[in-house]
Amino acid sequence: MVSTGDFSKAVKIALSPARLETYEAAAGASSDDDPRALALYAWNAQVSAALLVPLHICEVVMRNAVSEAIEAVHGARWPWSVGFERRLPAQNAGYSPRRDLQAARKGATTTGKVIPELRFVFWRRMFTERFDQDIWNDHLLRVLPNLDGNTTVTQLRQRIYSDLEHVRRLRNRIAHHEPVFARDLSADLRRMVDLTGFRSRPTVDWMMSNQQASHLIQQRP
Repeated sequence: MVSTGDFSKAVKIALSPARLETYEAAAGASSDDDPRALALYAWNAQVSAALLVPLHICEVVMRNAVSEAIEAVHGARWPWSVGFERRLPAQNAGYSPRRDLQAARKGATTTGKVIPELRFVFWRRMFTERFDQDIWNDHLLRVLPNLDGNTTVTQLRQRIYSDLEHVRRLRNRIAHHEPVFARDLSADLRRMVDLTGFRSRPTVDWMMSNQQASHLIQQRP
């Protein structure tokens, strides 16, 4: 029969002691047979998986909203619009939206095939000042109708950009199996709710009825 200490030690070796150190420190675990670090690790994995549901829905809703706004200016086949491509930065902080678009449309024949190939950062970068005159001044409140119409387009766009950056960072940590327990996950979920709700409140209701993240967030060991 394997003792509790031996069991925990075996799991720790499999996951790597260096990886578990973060959880041991956060949980205040004092020895290999202290279950708190592994409990926190398991919860972190479970809540990360649960957050993928609202992350998925929020990302799809937002990229569709952006696509609709671009289409209003550059046409239904906007990924192949030379005018739109020229509006994209060739390089911006190590990332090139223009090259991302070029790569995403390779082999694609429809806009619908290009959209899911574009990285999350592409959609976030669309909410920068360079697109205000071309797209957002006329189309932000149309594609995101539940935004506060009494607030300026610049302020609304800046808020969306900031919220998407928080969501992007959470998404990346989950994708790389990194700890998320130090984040304010309730605030992260709220941002996803708000972003989705700017486009469609019924979709928020549906999203929240099909997720377990809010419950798991409250169950942190």
